[in-house]
Amino acid sequence: MSMHGVIFAGFGGQGVMLMGQLLSYAGMMEGKYVTWMPSYGPEMRGGTANCTVVLDDEPVGSPVIDKPSVVVAMNIPSLIKFEKDIEKNGILILNTSVIDREPTRKDLKVYKIDANKISEELGNTKVANVVVLGAFLKATGAIKKESLEKAIEKKLTGKKEKLIEINISALQKGYDEVVF
Repeated sequence: MSMHGVIFAGFGGQGVMLMGQLLSYAGMMEGKYVTWMPSYGPEMRGGTANCTVVLDDEPVGSPVIDKPSVVVAMNIPSLIKFEKDIEKNGILILNTSVIDREPTRKDLKVYKIDANKISEELGNTKVANVVVLGAFLKATGAIKKESLEKAIEKKLTGKKEKLIEINISALQKGYDEVVF
């Protein structure tokens, strides 16, 4: 594996921090070196939020990345803010339920996921983030799907335990949406 520098970005409340935490947790379970760094706008819900995850087989020097290899944009402001920073031939994953425009760059691999629609079909709109995370997994091959499933099981405990099954279904649906 080469290094994956990932930015997950969207509105507060879209679950972008959880996406980063799940990926980080799964990476650690696979013995990778991982950093996770959150960044919030001034408002908690409705404001912008993003997190940076670095996954590598070597120790990670800094949690800050200038040129992410992957950006996951859950809303238009995130697309506008981060598209320009992606490394050449990098990956851009878009939640087309919210983003109704095309990226401006032509040198990126773009995957469009109608995450809100898919999560509605599953019966819970709150799992749209995990749908997109499934797409991320297939598009990048950064970690094994089984590791992410285990991370979901470890993270969703107590009252949230009943959400494990739907989140694993959401992960699979997003994974299946990416076709090479």
